[in-house]
Amino acid sequence: MEIEKACFTTFPVLHTHRLTLRQILLEDARRIFEMRANWRNNQFMLRPDMQDYAKAEDLVKAVDEGYQDQKMMAWAGLLRDEKTIVGTCGFNRIDHQNLRAEIGGELFIDYWGKHIALEAVQTIIDYGFSGMTLHSIEAKINPGNRGAIHLVEQLGFVREAYFKDYGYYQGAFHDLAIYSKLNPKQQ
Repeated sequence: MEIEKACFTTFPVLHTHRLTLRQILLEDARRIFEMRANWRNNQFMLRPDMQDYAKAEDLVKAVDEGYQDQKMMAWAGLLRDEKTIVGTCGFNRIDHQNLRAEIGGELFIDYWGKHIALEAVQTIIDYGFSGMTLHSIEAKINPGNRGAIHLVEQLGFVREAYFKDYGYYQGAFHDLAIYSKLNPKQQ
């Protein structure tokens, strides 16, 4: 078995009831910068607030290179009636040998609590299992991020591991929880 190669030929555009999920473009760098410069979006990530717009452009280019190299696949989420992104989500790491991918994302705080993340993540998971033929998807989550934990548990993920003092950031160690979901068609 292997991951479906066609998904790396043309970037898949996905649609939900409220969203269009498309490839992240260089023109999205401004919105990504705004999102990552906000401490609330970063509070559960081991990363500083983005200070430099050029870093957002570099990130977009790195995401595109990761897709070209078949190492990642990330979508920009847009409300269907609008042209600006409300968040990003995708597979931050794709493990071809084990048919496994790590999912992650972020959403502008104005859209928190509106089930937009749930809608996007469900669609991306469905694509990962059906379109890419992944066997499993994992999510690495800061245990303090109750919203992300609730979201993945709602989608059928189970906690596989809990690492104490996993990462060191800003003078303190931080824990990490690993959640995963198996492809229901392959069980």
